[in-house]
Amino acid sequence: MTPPLASHTPPHTAVVGGGLAGITTALALADRGHRVTLLETRPRLGGLAFSFRRDTPAGQITVDNGQHVFLRCCTAYRGFLQRIGATALAPLQRRLEVPVTDAATGRTGRIRRTALPVPLHLAGSLARYPHLSPAERAAAPRAVLALRRLDPADPALDDQDFASWLRRHGQSDRAVTALWDLIGVATLNARAADVSLGLAAMVFRTGLLTEPGAADIGVPDVPLGELHDTLARTALDSSGVTTHLATRVRRLRPAPGGGWRVTVSSRSLAPAAQPVRELTADSVVVAVPPDAARALLPHDALPDPSALAAFGTAPILNAHVLYDRTVLPRPFLAALGSPVQWIFDRTRPAGVTEGQYVVLSQSAAQEEIQLPADVLRKRYLPEIARLLPAARGARVRDFFVTRERAATFAPTPGVGRLRPGPVTRAPGLHLAGAWTATGWPATMEGAVRSGLAAARAVAP
Repeated sequence: MTPPLASHTPPHTAVVGGGLAGITTALALADRGHRVTLLETRPRLGGLAFSFRRDTPAGQITVDNGQHVFLRCCTAYRGFLQRIGATALAPLQRRLEVPVTDAATGRTGRIRRTALPVPLHLAGSLARYPHLSPAERAAAPRAVLALRRLDPADPALDDQDFASWLRRHGQSDRAVTALWDLIGVATLNARAADVSLGLAAMVFRTGLLTEPGAADIGVPDVPLGELHDTLARTALDSSGVTTHLATRVRRLRPAPGGGWRVTVSSRSLAPAAQPVRELTADSVVVAVPPDAARALLPHDALPDPSALAAFGTAPILNAHVLYDRTVLPRPFLAALGSPVQWIFDRTRPAGVTEGQYVVLSQSAAQEEIQLPADVLRKRYLPEIARLLPAARGARVRDFFVTRERAATFAPTPGVGRLRPGPVTRAPGLHLAGAWTATGWPATMEGAVRSGLAAARAVAP
């Protein structure tokens, strides 16, 4: 009689954190045959890219906590959308076009591309960009070509700031504000003076100097929660991932004989009755922000444990305005000469059926993040009226603010050497998160790339 084949138990990985990095890690490991348990503190998935319901005078609407967009060059995030069956729900522009209005003059220019090869695809747009003088428009291509010669991976670039480099390459203060920061603040969550040249070079080279369509903008047609919670959870379930929400990881300890013990507690029970239970896993991926990772990692897991405490953070603020009529006749608008940075039309995704719902996205919002909503209302509404003539006679039906005080890590000079890779010194313990060494700033693309890197480190 032929003896039965020995059964093979797939390796078990615990993923701590249900943001985009953790979801990506879990899906990638499940695809590699691992048993995966995903543990998330919040009662939902998606991390900081999430949605919630709000009662308004126009009825209940779905609100994204912030305006998250992506570019055609965000290949990892686009792959994530495909993996969860959401590609059609987050369409890309056919061709890059960003309307830019100067609040002081009311004049609108456009940053748009053609189908010409890089870098000629932007030449016509720069030549006609009305927010720069003729001399500034002539100087911009020289800086673009100089960026093309930089290697973002060169450690020497990480110690320099982007603004100083721009000035050395003929860019005026006005050009930095009206062109470079217009793009950089939205993608890096910091102004050029506070940005590592290495990260800036990566963003501008990848978005503007790889292929003509690299910077085409993608905006979800549905709430973020439908993508990063509902559809992501369906994909996880279909892949066999066990997901525990409202579950906090309290402690990680090496298990005797190898692997890890993961001590967790559930917030779904009354605090006095919270049972602490323990999971065992062959490997663990910690996909949480630096401060939370620091609290969980063994002291000797990283070469420099103090690095996690050295990360700065940068805030993002969003002001939400519900008007009784249409005031923004396009999907989005960038602003100059105004406290307002970007305005997005989110009427349809929010489920608003009357009037228009617009969102102001304010990156690098250190000066505004603590201001009360009534102060921000008095600051922003007149500015919207300056930028959008149709808003001058419109009635505001609702105004509210969402804030992420630590939305991203601060991309300051020197941050590159703080960012660890996916592998730690502790066997079987790995890291993921947009703050790890992906080469990208703190974006959805960086988060997904970190999850893929962590999965490869666990299961090459």
